[in-house]
Amino acid sequence: MNLIYAAFAFFLALVLAFVGVTRAGAWLIERRNLPVGDFADIGGARIHYVHVPAPANAELPPIVFIHGASANLKDQMLPLRPLLEGRAEMLFLDRPGFGWSERGDNETLLAQADTIAALMDQLGMKKAIVVGHSFGGAVATAFARKHPDKTLGLVFLSPASHPWPGGATAWYYNLTAIPLIGPLFSETLAYPAGALRIDAATACVFSPNKAPDGYVAAASIPLVLRPGAFRANAADVAGLYGYALDASPHYHDIKAPTVIISGDHDKVVYATIHSTGLARDIPGAELVWVHNLGHKPDWIAPDLVVGAIEKTAGKSIDLQAMARSVEARLADDAYNQGQCPDITVPGAELAPT
Repeated sequence: MNLIYAAFAFFLALVLAFVGVTRAGAWLIERRNLPVGDFADIGGARIHYVHVPAPANAELPPIVFIHGASANLKDQMLPLRPLLEGRAEMLFLDRPGFGWSERGDNETLLAQADTIAALMDQLGMKKAIVVGHSFGGAVATAFARKHPDKTLGLVFLSPASHPWPGGATAWYYNLTAIPLIGPLFSETLAYPAGALRIDAATACVFSPNKAPDGYVAAASIPLVLRPGAFRANAADVAGLYGYALDASPHYHDIKAPTVIISGDHDKVVYATIHSTGLARDIPGAELVWVHNLGHKPDWIAPDLVVGAIEKTAGKSIDLQAMARSVEARLADDAYNQGQCPDITVPGAELAPT
């Protein structure tokens, strides 16, 4: 019996030690990654955002940016704002539960779309081109379906949008979604394990392209390792398959001008399912395949992203020619080859470029 008590005491001490490490780590992360924008109360949740007002002679319509899983508003703002400053009104926001935004009642993608629409209303943005990266692409589909009157156009960057074989996600997302066990994991092991893996995971997100020097710190990626943000991220990813099953048959109802940019070396999502599916299901959508591009067109090909925004705004832009120019820049990229597993679907072929 004494051995049982000793083992339990040791386990409890270990848990408390990891809780202490996590709390200290979260405190340091927040001190090093302070808010950069303003806050608005949307449905009882405090939402963090950066609003760039419309210039006097805006040549482009307003643009709303929706970041992906594990990220925050900086992930799109840092590479894209400098290229669009002075040309358009812009809204970058931390999705509910991410960055400095509270989660609130935003457990579904449709609820998150409603929150974005409500924030637009508060800022006086009646309509916008919506740019969604990765998981943000799924939120963009929810926004376009729920708020077509606010959707001037859609730009999908390496999107996640359709059901994929088996619907599997990383084990730690599923674990974190389990009652009792999930909160315990996020309060103890998620931070130290994530801190050890964050650089390698980031390298694979960018592979075969090179992650920009200092990207993790500059984009405040460690914010997702805080327990609350980690749980929000896990809940979103764990629920994506169900959303895609229900929503994808209705994508044909989306009528906004649409461009999809995807790399044929994406190691995060099944590009041949999601990007091809969106191009098939949204009437008139243009799919832009980029050879040797990974999961991050916003950072690796920001000029092409801006071209896609211009195209959805009605400008005459040859995106296929722009893609070939990007490919020439990336032709020799072979970073982390062999260290990151490929995401492929047996029998799937890329659309011809």
